[in-house]
Amino acid sequence: MTGSERRQQLLNVARALFAEKGFDGTSVEEIAARANVSKPVVYEHFGGKEGIYAVVVDRETRVLLDRMVSTLHGGHPRVMLEQAACALLGYVEDSHDGFRILVRDSPVASSTGTFSTVLNDIASQVEHILAQQFAARGYEEKLSAVYAQALVGMVALTGQWWLDARKPKRDEVAAHLVNLAWNGLSNLEHKPKLLG
Repeated sequence: MTGSERRQQLLNVARALFAEKGFDGTSVEEIAARANVSKPVVYEHFGGKEGIYAVVVDRETRVLLDRMVSTLHGGHPRVMLEQAACALLGYVEDSHDGFRILVRDSPVASSTGTFSTVLNDIASQVEHILAQQFAARGYEEKLSAVYAQALVGMVALTGQWWLDARKPKRDEVAAHLVNLAWNGLSNLEHKPKLLG
């Protein structure tokens, strides 16, 4: 195996173990054993468990952020909300191991790459969009931060629940999230459907 192939193999093995057991439950010995290499090979490539974990989390963070941000483009605000909800739930569905890694507690030494950091990055993107919409409708733009955090948090926590529940189907969950966010409790539709 080339060095880059070995590095990728170690990342794949570590990703699976971190998803299954979390950071604290995974050891360098386990990573090495599953990859059929010695512990020094893991240390050579990543410097230890913290190093390989940081790379795994960084990659998952980028995948999720790219997926979320790429959906936030022009169009009706409700359709953009639908796209964002579907993107997050799609990530949960397509990359449940990655999502499990992001929602677990990260090591104390890690200040970046935590799920809350990812959510704050996404909320920042949503905030800019909401600020434009608020300004166009005569609302206070500074409140867009509050609404962005509320929307992203609602979708993210629902994603954590749906990771294990897997029912109802993704689009139905997204439709109900958008229904609540768009219509509020006082105007919920009985059978919501996605528009986009």
